[in-house]
Amino acid sequence: MTLDELQQLIDRMYSHRDQARGVEGTFMWLMEEVGELAAALRESPQEDIAREFADVLAWLATIANVAGVNLTQAIHQKYGNGCPGCGRMVCSCAASEKP
Repeated sequence: MTLDELQQLIDRMYSHRDQARGVEGTFMWLMEEVGELAAALRESPQEDIAREFADVLAWLATIANVAGVNLTQAIHQKYGNGCPGCGRMVCSCAASEKP
């Protein structure tokens, strides 16, 4: 499944709820799922970790839909030509830098 397909799937399933919740409410759900992923990474079997990654990605697609952002385009614009920090396809930024 591509990012576009994910966004379309999430939109089809949940847009009526997501639009009513708005960006702020949707962001709070995303943060809850990020917390669940953090907990799973520390203490859960791989299957549970994979489900939490899926939840985070789904909520990220949800908030992108509500905000009117196409994730595929956003990723391509920021990372399609290499690292945003150094411009290379294999990042050579210092480890202390956040590219």
